[in-house]
Amino acid sequence: MKRNTWQREAVREALGTSSGFVSAQSLHSGLRESGSPIGLATVYRALADLAVEGEADSLQQEGESLYRACTPGSHHHHLICRNCGLTIEIEADAVETWAQRVAADNGFTRANHIVDVFGFCAKCSLLPVAHEYSDR
Repeated sequence: MKRNTWQREAVREALGTSSGFVSAQSLHSGLRESGSPIGLATVYRALADLAVEGEADSLQQEGESLYRACTPGSHHHHLICRNCGLTIEIEADAVETWAQRVAADNGFTRANHIVDVFGFCAKCSLLPVAHEYSDR
């Protein structure tokens, strides 16, 4: 575990108050607006460290890493709205069983996986703009 610095604590706190997934740039911008002198590279490092340690969820969306605060030590998956970013943690026992079976069938051990399901939440499904993206 890395040393807890004021910068790392500032990133952890900012991430904890953010709703949904946020980019490092967005988090950095918010910290700077609140008067923090923290640098963008430091925010990137802190977020990456928090993700590795299980304190943050990380996902790739359109080539960008996004992060959100997470309960450490809990393995879970997400439903993510492509329009508003609403994120719901879900359990997926069938996915867990499948992933372990596929790994074992191919001689793999200690397999890990990430499953994120993207779509439109109930609210955004009613918006005309959501239908423009329905083929993704």
